[in-house]
Amino acid sequence: MSSYQEVLHQSQSLTSEEQIRLIEDLSRLIRQQMTIKYQPKRSILELRGLGKEIWNGIDAQEYVNEERDSWNG
Repeated sequence: MSSYQEVLHQSQSLTSEEQIRLIEDLSRLIRQQMTIKYQPKRSILELRGLGKEIWNGIDAQEYVNEERDSWNG
């Protein structure tokens, strides 16, 4: 008998509540495994410099002053 068949047979002896708990635990385990497997670890540092060309030729202090002035109406 395969491991799967053994587990299935054993699960039939559980109460309905235990079977539901088993399903929930297995679902949680599978989701965790899939998250780890299919989502490579990323670093926030990968975004460094992204879009920096947009700010070329713009004075940072002038920009901040203009933004603050727009808050006051």
